[in-house]
Amino acid sequence: MTSVPGVARDARRPAVVGPAIEPDALRQAFRRHAAGVAVVTCAGPAGPVGFTATSVASLSAAPPLLSLSLSATSSSAPAVLEADTLIVHLLSWEHEEIARRFSTRGVDRFAAPIRWETLPTGEPLLSDVAVWLRIRIGHRIPAGESYLVVAEVIDCRVDRADEPLVYHDGRYATLTDMTPPGERVQEPES
Repeated sequence: MTSVPGVARDARRPAVVGPAIEPDALRQAFRRHAAGVAVVTCAGPAGPVGFTATSVASLSAAPPLLSLSLSATSSSAPAVLEADTLIVHLLSWEHEEIARRFSTRGVDRFAAPIRWETLPTGEPLLSDVAVWLRIRIGHRIPAGESYLVVAEVIDCRVDRADEPLVYHDGRYATLTDMTPPGERVQEPES
């Protein structure tokens, strides 16, 4: 296990020190790894806040936990780091423009044509998103130039089974070579 600045290491294993790779090399490698696209929103001190994320992952089913990464330089970071709860919207193939809007700096991400409402609990919820999860943040772990956010899923809604929006090699795409409906594949072990 390589020692990573800002991340606690397992004390049972000795630190392994090796040559560090360049950040661009890591970015290039992960451009080849397809990832689901989500938009994360919360109530901020000056109004709703949100960002596009490709780092959302299921962490545990019992208890229900997920994780996501947040860049420390993100304009959303101050609000997210202060929030108790967030909404994670899992985007469908038809939401590419939402993904683009929430990844663009310097724009009002919640302006028209984006449609949204405020939940009774205060968080902004994007309209017409098939799957969303309300989460309570448990841990904000500084890790390099980012934060690893670990949160408990406290509410979840799945309205329909839309084809997901994925991000791969610098572009948005959809799944075109899916297993036929009704035919299941073995879920990968985590």
